[in-house]
Amino acid sequence: MEFHLTEEQRMIRDTVRHFVDRELNPQLAQANDLNEDFSLEILRKLAQQGLLGAPIPEQYGGLGLDQVAWGIVCEEIGRGSAAVFTTANTVQISLVAQTILNFGTEEQKDRYLPRLCTGEQIACFGLTEPGTGSDPASMQTRAIQDGAAWIINGGKMWVSNGGIADLALVFAQTDPSLPRHEAYKGIGAFLVERSNSGFSSIDLHGKMGLRSSNTAQLVFQDCHVGQENLLGEVGRGFQIAMSALDNGRYSTGACAVGIGQACIDASTSYSQERYQFGRVIGEFQLVQDLLVEMVVENEASRLLVRQAGEFKDFHAERKLVSLKTSLAKYYATESAVRAARSAIQLHGGYGYSSDYHVERYLRDAIGLTLYEGTSQIQKLIIGRSLLGLDAFGSSLG
Repeated sequence: MEFHLTEEQRMIRDTVRHFVDRELNPQLAQANDLNEDFSLEILRKLAQQGLLGAPIPEQYGGLGLDQVAWGIVCEEIGRGSAAVFTTANTVQISLVAQTILNFGTEEQKDRYLPRLCTGEQIACFGLTEPGTGSDPASMQTRAIQDGAAWIINGGKMWVSNGGIADLALVFAQTDPSLPRHEAYKGIGAFLVERSNSGFSSIDLHGKMGLRSSNTAQLVFQDCHVGQENLLGEVGRGFQIAMSALDNGRYSTGACAVGIGQACIDASTSYSQERYQFGRVIGEFQLVQDLLVEMVVENEASRLLVRQAGEFKDFHAERKLVSLKTSLAKYYATESAVRAARSAIQLHGGYGYSSDYHVERYLRDAIGLTLYEGTSQIQKLIIGRSLLGLDAFGSSLG
C-alpha cells in the first residue's frame, strides 16, 4: 500500500516529517519527558502548519485531509513525541474535533471547530471515571435537566489535557433509573467550557509514560450547561462516545507505528556505531534478528492502519470500520511495545537509561495499549466480530 500513496499524501508525509525532525527532535522530547513539561508553544507551531485541523474540512478551518493522510500525520508526530501526539492529535482532533464534526449542530461546528483548529481552544474528553474504565455504561456522573439548562455532578479520571483544556466533551447519565443492561440509553454528551461555574480540574502526576502530556481529574459540582451545549440527542451519548473512541483508536494505532519506526531508526544507528569484540554489533546475527523482527512487525502495523484509513475514506459500514480500527490499534500498539523492548535489549545498559531514548519509547508505547480501549477490549471487539457473541454485552460499542 505504500506504493499507492497519492502525490498529496506523500507531500503531507514529507512536510510533517520535516516539521517533526525540526521541532520534535528526540533530545527535546526526552527533556520534556524528564521534566513532565509540555510546552504550549508546540501547539501554536502545529496550528501554524494547519496540523491541528488536519482532517477537519476547510470550511471549519481545517486542511480537509483524507483519513489515510491523517494517519500519516499521526504516525510522523508519534515518531517524534507520543506525548505531543496525545495532546494534539488523539484528544484535540480525534476525540473532540472530529466528534463535534460528526454529531454537532452547525452552530456548534461554527463555534468550536475553527478555534480548535487554530489552538485558540484546547480540548479534552471526559469519559473514564475513578471507578469506571472499560465499562462506560456504569458511569456515575449525572446530568439533570433544569429548565433550559443541565446540571452536571460527578468526576472524570485520567483525562488527557484535562488540566489545560478550555473545552471538555463530557459524558453523563441523564436517567439513573434505567436498569444496568439499558443504562447506555440514558447517556448524554455535553460540551462544557472551562468558564462554566462548577467545573474544575486536578492535575495528576507520576505517570510511567507520556509524562509531558497533561493528565487530570475533572470535577463537576452543580456545573450548569446550556441546552445548546448538548451534543446530539439525549440517549445518543454512548453511540457518540464509541464513535469518538473509534476515531481515537485509528490515530493511536498510527502513532504506535511512529513509535515503532523511532525504535527502528535508533536501533539501526546504534548497531552501526557500537563496537563489541572488535566489530560493529550490526554484524552479529542476533542483533540483525532483533532488527528484522522490528521492521517486519512495523510494516504489518503500518499496513493495518492504512487499511483502516481506507475503509474510513470509503465510508464502509460502521461495524466493519470499527473492526478494522480495532485490529490496527491492537496490533500496532502491542508491536510498538515489542519493538521498544527489543530496542532496549539491543542498546544494552544504555537502553535502560535516559541517556538514550528507547526507554521512553517503551514507557509511551505501554500507555498506548491502555487508552482508547485496552488491548483486551480490542480483542473482545475482534472476537465479537468473529463469533457474533458479546463477551460483556453492549458496553463495548
